[in-house]
Amino acid sequence: MSTEQLLGLFTGVVFGFLMQKARVLRYEKQIGALLFKDMTIFKFMLSAIIVGMFGIMALYDLDLITLSHKSMNMGGVLLGGALFGIGWAVMGFCPGTSVGAAGEGRWHAIFGALGMVVGAGLYAEMYPFYKVTVLSWADFGKIGLAEALGVNHWVVATVLAFSFVWLFRWFERKGL
Repeated sequence: MSTEQLLGLFTGVVFGFLMQKARVLRYEKQIGALLFKDMTIFKFMLSAIIVGMFGIMALYDLDLITLSHKSMNMGGVLLGGALFGIGWAVMGFCPGTSVGAAGEGRWHAIFGALGMVVGAGLYAEMYPFYKVTVLSWADFGKIGLAEALGVNHWVVATVLAFSFVWLFRWFERKGL
């Protein structure tokens, strides 16, 4: 195994451990999130976004990594988001939490993981069709939020981090 693969395995295990400790793999937390009655999953994911965002930008600024934005197109975002949401609502798990829940021994969650694999295969097979249809709708090119706004990426990260922390406090005041 290469160093990158070992680091990927290590960070994946740590992330899975944290998901388990935060109880976001529990079915009742998933349903609570879908009903907007329990914001545990949202708080967990926003925390992960903050950590990842600052980590990636620090590595980028130190020239340890390069960034390669994916093309921003509304067709792909809307269709992908709808499929993700439908799958989450039907299964009660998103793909990542279904793998974690199966790892905890809740074997019914394996169907979410299988759906992820089958969906990826279908997407790969249908990519030529998607490329000329859905993925060409409102294509804004390879651009990030900082580039779209014309500001430094640290400004975007700081504003997002403060916004997320404010949102966490609001969730807590509401008992969510």
